[in-house]
Amino acid sequence: MRTLREVPRTVWLLAAGTFVNMVVSVGFVYLFLYLTGPRGLGVGEAGLLSGAGGVGLVAGNFTGGWYGDRLGHRRVLLASAAASGLLLAAVPVLPTTALFLTLPLCEYASGVQRAANSALVAAIVPEGARRPAFAVVRAAANGGFTVGPVLGALVATRFSYDWLYVADGLGSLALACWTARVVPAHGIRRVRKGHDAGGVWPQLRARPAVLVLLAAIVVIDVVYRQQYSTFPVFLADHGMDTRLYGSLLAVNGGVLLCLELPTALALRRRSPLPVVGCGLLLVAAGFGALLLGAATTTAVVAMTLLTLGELLYKTTATAYVADQAPEHVQGRFQSLYAGVSISGMVLAAPLGGALYAAAPELLWPLCTAFGAAAGCAVLAAGRLRTPARGQRRDRHPTPEHAAEPAPGA
Repeated sequence: MRTLREVPRTVWLLAAGTFVNMVVSVGFVYLFLYLTGPRGLGVGEAGLLSGAGGVGLVAGNFTGGWYGDRLGHRRVLLASAAASGLLLAAVPVLPTTALFLTLPLCEYASGVQRAANSALVAAIVPEGARRPAFAVVRAAANGGFTVGPVLGALVATRFSYDWLYVADGLGSLALACWTARVVPAHGIRRVRKGHDAGGVWPQLRARPAVLVLLAAIVVIDVVYRQQYSTFPVFLADHGMDTRLYGSLLAVNGGVLLCLELPTALALRRRSPLPVVGCGLLLVAAGFGALLLGAATTTAVVAMTLLTLGELLYKTTATAYVADQAPEHVQGRFQSLYAGVSISGMVLAAPLGGALYAAAPELLWPLCTAFGAAAGCAVLAAGRLRTPARGQRRDRHPTPEHAAEPAPGA
């Protein structure tokens, strides 16, 4: 496919590193079991520590781009991956009390790494060609995460949970070494130091559609991540066991793995905000399907709609924010999007859980309503003013070298 051949070789190599790293980055999946099992913590303490890790992850996503804009996205990615790797590999030998500092720091470094990785892809790939590139990286991450938890379960049950964190740490260190090898420092576009007049907020105010999108993503992420908190409880309360829920998640991962990249390629010429808006509406429709009743059929329909919505909005929204960002604040734009895109990790479970406990019959109607409102807001944002393409770049960029050409160019 010509469009895939136009994705820079560096992005493919980054995606390969991401795949391997995601295969072994499953320590957080089994964190609660590790803390309440081998570490002997109570459920309350384990929940507090897990929550602190989530806050660290979100904080890292929000700040990683700020570091990258000042220090270089490649340098920040290398430093955060190395720091995360060293801390994770040390988890098995640390006393339990030390984990209350170490694990949030690990998650913070992981969040910085995530934001830096997105900004690095945006710096390598020119504006207008980023959707396929981000789709390639997301496909690699989804593929790795499809394999990783299964292997992690085998390691944890046959050997020890400790080996999960050693492998996770070594994977992050390997990613740092791989990135240093495949992304040469001289191959990233740079802007002159000091060309940061006004900072990121004036740039955002000049792009109201981006602000609307960021707010909508916060809302939809809280809604979307109910599938990991209240949705399995809802299934269990209506006589559907964990096997069904696990099967639904497997279908979700398989569909994303197989269809996300082809979908991004097929829609690459479409205006991004309508694609994102339709994706958010599909997420809303997924939870709306549960209003028809609690049954296996409605659960399957709900997960199918959620998956289709994710296919449409996640890659497209990431690329849209990158395309709208002036070069001198590219990292901060990516950090803002990365942060809001996982805000549900902190907000979804407490908000959804409290509502489900107090008034379970209101949860799915409100998820549907808020999701639909977010989708309609993004669709309407397409009519807001947007800087012309030539105005999105810095006036005085000074590339050391052009971005790497596509293979065969």
